[in-house]
Amino acid sequence: MSNSEDHDHDHDHDHTAPPPELELRVKALESLLVEKGLVNPDTLNEIIDTYEHRVGPRNGAQVVAKAWTNAKFRQALLADATDAVASLGFMGRQGEHLKVVENSASVHNLVVCTLCSCYPWTVLGLPPAWYKSAPYRSRAVSEPRAVLAEFGTQLADTTRVQVWDSTAELRYLVLPQRPAGTEGWSEAQLAALVTRNAMIGVEVVNPPETNEASR
Repeated sequence: MSNSEDHDHDHDHDHTAPPPELELRVKALESLLVEKGLVNPDTLNEIIDTYEHRVGPRNGAQVVAKAWTNAKFRQALLADATDAVASLGFMGRQGEHLKVVENSASVHNLVVCTLCSCYPWTVLGLPPAWYKSAPYRSRAVSEPRAVLAEFGTQLADTTRVQVWDSTAELRYLVLPQRPAGTEGWSEAQLAALVTRNAMIGVEVVNPPETNEASR
């Protein structure tokens, strides 16, 4: 890997994503509940979608927005992310041992879990399918710029890509750069701009005019 792409790898655990037999048991249980009319599949899908795209990521977006507007909280977040996030009421399993890494004009951070799919559920919700896929887990380390480009993220040649490898003991959250054109915005307005993908690091937070144009 070139000097511009660094990989922080302290990944000596052997846990993995749920084993195939467990996934099969879950699917079998789900099918049985649906068959007996105890669970509506549409309702189940809505619950999953809520946790994957709305509940968890909105927590993380609030953390990012507060860090953008409150220098004291930002310093606390970078010093001890677990405590800082807990101070906002976002606590729970998969959220402990959290570290926040900050993007800048010279460094762009990207999070991966090469051996499994460790993920800070408390602030990001459920991990997306692509995050758990073998191609992402391997290519994020070997060719991070290519992966970023596939998400539409183009970085300056002078920007170094730092890849962080999450583990069961330490999970990462990216603090994106605050986009231009948001001076004077409230935390709620800023949080609405922050996406799950930006907090994983595969995307950046676009200026508000870009977001409006893409809707």
